[in-house]
Amino acid sequence: MAKEAVEKWLASFTDALSKHDYEAAANLFEDKDEGVYWRDLVSFTWNIVTFEGRAKIKEALEKTVPGHEPDGEWAIFKEASGADGAFESHFTFVNKRVRGRGYVRIREGKAYTFMTAAQELRGHEEKSGRQSTREQGVIPGVHGWPENWINPDKENGGSNADFNPPKRELHADVNPPGGQMKENWLERQEKERADLGMGTQPYVLVVGGGQGGVHLGARLRRLGIPHIVVDKVERPGDSWRNRYRSLCLHDPVWYDHFPYLPFPDHWPVFTPKDQLGDWIEMYVKVMNINYWTRTTVQSCKFDDAKKLWSVELTRDGKPLTLTPAHVILATGMSGFPNMPSFPGETDFKGKLFHSSKFPGGHEFKGKNVVIVGSNNSSHDIAADCCNCGANVTILQRSTTHIVTSDTLLNTMLAGLYDESAEKNGLDTNTADLTFSGIPFKMLPDIHKGAVVEQKKRDAKLLEGLTNSGFMLDHGEDESGLFCKYLRRGSGYYIDVGCCQLIVDGKIKVQPKAVVKQIHADEVELEDGTKLQADVLISATGYGNMNEWIKALIDEETQKKVGKCWGLGSGTTKDPGPWEGELRNMWKPLTQPQLWLHGGNLHQSRQHSLFLALQIKARMHGIPTPVYPVPFTHHAEGGYGK
Repeated sequence: MAKEAVEKWLASFTDALSKHDYEAAANLFEDKDEGVYWRDLVSFTWNIVTFEGRAKIKEALEKTVPGHEPDGEWAIFKEASGADGAFESHFTFVNKRVRGRGYVRIREGKAYTFMTAAQELRGHEEKSGRQSTREQGVIPGVHGWPENWINPDKENGGSNADFNPPKRELHADVNPPGGQMKENWLERQEKERADLGMGTQPYVLVVGGGQGGVHLGARLRRLGIPHIVVDKVERPGDSWRNRYRSLCLHDPVWYDHFPYLPFPDHWPVFTPKDQLGDWIEMYVKVMNINYWTRTTVQSCKFDDAKKLWSVELTRDGKPLTLTPAHVILATGMSGFPNMPSFPGETDFKGKLFHSSKFPGGHEFKGKNVVIVGSNNSSHDIAADCCNCGANVTILQRSTTHIVTSDTLLNTMLAGLYDESAEKNGLDTNTADLTFSGIPFKMLPDIHKGAVVEQKKRDAKLLEGLTNSGFMLDHGEDESGLFCKYLRRGSGYYIDVGCCQLIVDGKIKVQPKAVVKQIHADEVELEDGTKLQADVLISATGYGNMNEWIKALIDEETQKKVGKCWGLGSGTTKDPGPWEGELRNMWKPLTQPQLWLHGGNLHQSRQHSLFLALQIKARMHGIPTPVYPVPFTHHAEGGYGK
């Protein structure tokens, strides 16, 4: 029944699109202005956008389907599910530009959620698969013969009837006449790297070589896009190695796989930071990413006439200018450290620094450590210091959402990102697309139910935290961690052990704490409390990602692009109006040929593909009419002005 219902809907929809009958196509959605969605990830709109309501969906189809008409089979992927008139299914589709994957939910024959996501650019597919564009390795040869092929028997005066290289076009620079190869694989790579940026300019410059930069670099390499990833680090992975000693990822391994190369099945559930650094370094080599270490970008200027960037940078201490067509800031989802100024801080005789400079708790054994802030970094640092023998106090300024890692895994990620998913044959890309098939506006109501279960599972711990004076929340609308993350990127802690130290009294908490004055060896609070302090750490978060635009380009461009991240929920740190997607992330901006790439490992893995496909289309001059056109988010003078 589910299969027939979904197949009927897909057939009717593609027929309507093929005929440009947008009225008929829109009538396949529920007749509502709210609660009915089409989410498109680059496949029709060349944008990342969600349309809500039948009228808006119809308007979007009218604007985007011309040039992207169905041009192949739209079919159920694996199997449809559901009962009692409500059905849902993954599906594959083809239009004139892309091959894609989608997800649809139907009630009584009408769709209420519909998602389409580009997976391949037709005619410009990734190099993969034995029968497609995968490189031979042996050039031009046959299985078993080396790249520099000659007839070994003939050289020895004999003959070899089995040696019969296939007839194929020979290129003088790789396979000169006579069969002797001029350059092997290593020599070709060394030549490319020596030339790129010196003779040949990269089409794309990626600024930032952490997980986001290398995810994107791997996508660009597979699509044949000339690129350079730059970072100031000594070695790929140092952006993780150089962080505090106790750091581990708080997301489970199944959620954090890299594109093309998943972590092996012995990998820790929560990856230690040095192990992740080593993986990134390995990944750069194996995926053959053009990665420049010890490189700092000084400035970027866009030439409107030439449609190129002029990027001034320093590599190994020497100045250099690159002229890429596109610049991608893969500097994470945050800006620069928020370092508050405290009255009297110049009188402080101890150490005062931001959490980003935390060297590890081993330096503070026997010391009085005061930490301002109560989210992820604060808890990690507090636990490390406490376990190293420090006397630790957290100054909690506002409420924090707490959920244990085990509870989060079992209530939010189970079935998609865990061992059961792998055993059930659910690959990571399908899990990503399942998650993407839920419009962001639906998430709060869905997650409220999960939060109820999380409270039950973590009840004893949460009660202990409350008794310790710790101030809890579960999101402003009780929608939990993921919604807080999407809205503001802060305000939570995924507990991997620190909370029990608080409950046990090994780490102290000062709720509603406001610093009044810093003295030589103590911190005075507004309520009169005085705390002995040898070390004062500001775990006060980071600014908006658009700070990087101002630092590397200019303030005018920063203002033109506007706010990054957030959905427009109208909650704390996420001003409205409602957007439906994360602002300015992985999609065209008001500044041409500038892109932002950030987020956690899961988001980077998936969205690096959508970003790379947009770049690939532009490189080949494929029309990419963006709908709706980019606008400034929260500009001075009003939203969208």
